[in-house]
Amino acid sequence: MWFATTPEAWLSRALRRLTLAALLLIVNALGNFSVAAPAEVHSADALRALRDSMSEAMRSSPYQQPLRIESNEAGARTTSDIYAEIGFPFASVSKALNDPTQWCDILLSNINLKNCRLSTGANGASLTLSAVRKYNHTLDQAINLSFKYQAGLATQDYLEVELLAAEGPYGTRNYRILLQATPLPGGRSFLHFSYAYESGALTRLATQAYLATFGRGKVGFTVIGRQSDGTPQFIGGMRALVERGAMRYFLALEAYLDALAATPSEQFEKRLDHWYSASERFPRQLHEIDRATYLDLKRADQQRRLASP
Repeated sequence: MWFATTPEAWLSRALRRLTLAALLLIVNALGNFSVAAPAEVHSADALRALRDSMSEAMRSSPYQQPLRIESNEAGARTTSDIYAEIGFPFASVSKALNDPTQWCDILLSNINLKNCRLSTGANGASLTLSAVRKYNHTLDQAINLSFKYQAGLATQDYLEVELLAAEGPYGTRNYRILLQATPLPGGRSFLHFSYAYESGALTRLATQAYLATFGRGKVGFTVIGRQSDGTPQFIGGMRALVERGAMRYFLALEAYLDALAATPSEQFEKRLDHWYSASERFPRQLHEIDRATYLDLKRADQQRRLASP
């Protein structure tokens, strides 16, 4: 998530290291750069038509599975969309993802999440996520963001779920996680996962300052060209940031579904193993720590979570 990667102090240091001229260049770039968001669909037929329209691109996917990732910037809003064919029957996908009580277990494989709390009341369910910038930061260094769980359509051939947060830290707002799914032949499913948020002017400027300096080497998944030796050149900047966040959460969804085949006592470890192995397929974008360290940290997070009232 964006807010997990740009703490206030870090952003302040980034701003102090830039000259006024550099900041003005960034402002001008922000004002001139915009990529239109794709049109949304909200039915099984429309989702399957969307899948058919990108079937060739998914067959030639470089991600070792039929998967496509896109991102866009439109004004203050940055969005990443992941489309994937997954090897799980729709009934299992719908049952798991249409239940707010499962979402903390779903999301917590993500290396940047330290805790997740579910609350329910007259206004429905909400999830409070505690995220850290760096994997070895403690829970008291985390930033909390509460998402309202909003169940949408749930039929025999279509599922739609949203998580919404009107306000976030450092001037961010209008967070949205959207998940849609529909069945495919052969016991498979087509899944669309979208992650988006808006930044205030100062926050966006500070984030761009960080990305232009300390975060310069961070890249996303979209290929924007080729180096002279033929190696891919990946997108950077805000779109890279949101693409990495979206992929981490998508892999957590996939890890959760994969672990459902195990016994309940084995599912937690299986989720962790799946998430780490899947993330290591993309070392350029997602590698941070070795497997043993990741497992130790996530086990400690789980023990603390289960021990808390």
